Amino acid sequence: MTAAVDAQPAQRRASFSRIGWVGVGIVGTVVAFAAGAPLLTPYRPTAPSGAPLAPPGGEHSLGTNAVGQDIASQLLAGAQVSLLIAVIAGGGSLVIGAAVGVVAGWRGGHTDAVLMRVVDLLLATPRLPLLIVVGAYVGASLWAVAAVIAVTSWPPGARVVRSQVLSLRGRTHLRATVGFGAGTWHTLRRHIVPEVGLILIAGLVSAAGRAVMIEAGLSFLGLGDPSRTSWGAMIRDAIDFGGLLYTDAWSWWLLPPVLAITVLLLGFTFAGLGLEEAVNPALRRHRAVPA
Repeated sequence: MTAAVDAQPAQRRASFSRIGWVGVGIVGTVVAFAAGAPLLTPYRPTAPSGAPLAPPGGEHSLGTNAVGQDIASQLLAGAQVSLLIAVIAGGGSLVIGAAVGVVAGWRGGHTDAVLMRVVDLLLATPRLPLLIVVGAYVGASLWAVAAVIAVTSWPPGARVVRSQVLSLRGRTHLRATVGFGAGTWHTLRRHIVPEVGLILIAGLVSAAGRAVMIEAGLSFLGLGDPSRTSWGAMIRDAIDFGGLLYTDAWSWWLLPPVLAITVLLLGFTFAGLGLEEAVNPALRRHRAVPA
């Protein structure tokens, strides 16, 4: 009997998986490079600092672009923009989604129905045209781009949080808490939010990855902040350069931002998988089953 009781908490506890630590390591490395950008390169990303299309080597470790701007400096500046977007837009979409999900799941009834219909409407609306239209009207500053991403990216998180809150509402200890006269704010703060804490953290990681991808796409389309260097803008400038693929310049101008976006998205994805397995250990057991 004791062994069975002890096994249940042990079953619920799940250590962070290896793939999760790999993701944390990747994201941490990008953060370190972005934070150390002023020390790692002496050039301004927007100022010409060498001969056009200079190959990697010497004073330019990753070469220069068509106007002589240092690629390494632009890559580090793009990392700063991507991480800032990940924090602002990812965090904003998580806050909106969590608030809507908690209210819908806890209040239920007409409130739940109305909020979920709004979620369904946003999920059914094509994301890219909506982002382009809203971005064109709001403006092209970094804060505006982050706000647009946050406002259009929260519905998936709201669905996940709502499902968890609906599950928690039926548990005995919550019914007893409400029965003894606990208010809504007390119940949400002391019982609901701690229960969905790990889910919110996992949602933040996923939202951050989506925000990085969306920002790169908007910058590639020319809807990003023109005063800041981003990876999407680097890809756009490289592709717009005529004859790029007929020279070796693509390998130091186009390839680095593409790889940077891919690596950072993999980092967020791996970290999100690790958090999801910590929240739901059954995911790890299913992944461990041999094919």
